[in-house]
Amino acid sequence: MNQADFRKTEYNIPFIEQRADPYVYRAADGTYYFTASVPAYDRIVLRHADTILGLKDAEEITLWYKHSEGPQSIHIWAPEIHYMDGGWYIYYAAGDKDDVWEIRPYVLKCTGDDPMKDKWEEMGPLLAADDDPFSFKDFSLDATVFENKGERFIIWAEKTGVGKKISNLYIGKLAAPNKLATVQVLLTTPDYDWERIDFWVNEGPAILKHNGKIFMTFSASATGVSYCMGMLYADEDSDLLDPLSWTKLRNPVFKTEEDLGIYGPGHNSFVKAEDGKTDLCVYHARQYDEIVGDPLYDPNRHAMVMRITYDEKGFPVFSAKEPWTKILK
Repeated sequence: MNQADFRKTEYNIPFIEQRADPYVYRAADGTYYFTASVPAYDRIVLRHADTILGLKDAEEITLWYKHSEGPQSIHIWAPEIHYMDGGWYIYYAAGDKDDVWEIRPYVLKCTGDDPMKDKWEEMGPLLAADDDPFSFKDFSLDATVFENKGERFIIWAEKTGVGKKISNLYIGKLAAPNKLATVQVLLTTPDYDWERIDFWVNEGPAILKHNGKIFMTFSASATGVSYCMGMLYADEDSDLLDPLSWTKLRNPVFKTEEDLGIYGPGHNSFVKAEDGKTDLCVYHARQYDEIVGDPLYDPNRHAMVMRITYDEKGFPVFSAKEPWTKILK
């Protein structure tokens, strides 16, 4: 679609243009880092700023470029930057141009303390636990990590089945930044109609903690106008590797809002605002619903920002009716 054809509103102004799967990380010193998928799916980029708003126009650098052939030569997707064990790591997914859907998760490690200036090196593919014969054996992507009660967990999407496969979300503990400590546990599969439009998909997990609960949002269905966000939640004191600790909501928590001009929102991340209290949701969406060709290759999924509020039960409320231009100062 021609960029001039869509309806502009105060709600669908891009925060950062043409950056899908946006991930924002707030470092201990308050610095914000932003990475995302680029339209060419050929590199990993990073920018930083002292404020969320500063990320919009911050200089962006390329940390790593795809291989010319073999694994990691196409479909460089959904990077996330994390600081753990005294170092910086980036999780991302990549395919093989000779088998483009041979998607697997990989890890980069920064060789120094400054992720913007120091060299990054490949650690290779994310490894399953020694006694796990299933993880990362098929189409796998969107790995995210988080800590709870002194333990580090990882959640990722992986396809299973035959024919037109299903994308589920699995959870495990980490033994090291690039290796699981436990056998995978199925966390959620596409159960409902809104998760099964064109493709049966659960992907793009993101973790939000609030008042003793752990909320996990995820994205569902194909990447066009049907793309939307669902949510599970668990008590922070529960066994997070027990599927019964998690409750899945029946309906999506955020989906296309035609009146606002926001289409196919999803693959979000959460970050604290500068006050250290306000939770922000950074997600991608399009400004139109008419897509020519495969939505995956339409470049205009833009990073957006919303403020998270909480209802009387302490559950997050997702509303794009407060423009980011009024949230970020």
